[in-house]
Amino acid sequence: MEDRIIIDPAICDGRPTIRGARIAAQAVLEFLGAGDSIEDVLEQYPTLSRDDVLACLSHSSRLMGNHFISA
Repeated sequence: MEDRIIIDPAICDGRPTIRGARIAAQAVLEFLGAGDSIEDVLEQYPTLSRDDVLACLSHSSRLMGNHFISA
């Protein structure tokens, strides 16, 4: 799954995107966060697969595993 999300400075200003789709992982997560289902996301982005959406969730989860310090 990890190879589905890429970070390339030449694509979407270096934001994490889905390989080959030029769709930011953040956009997928925003749909899910707004209450849309995976099926809803796949309707909006028919070039994506269920595994692409799950890869966005996995990538986000790994990022949240980092330590953050509030100011």
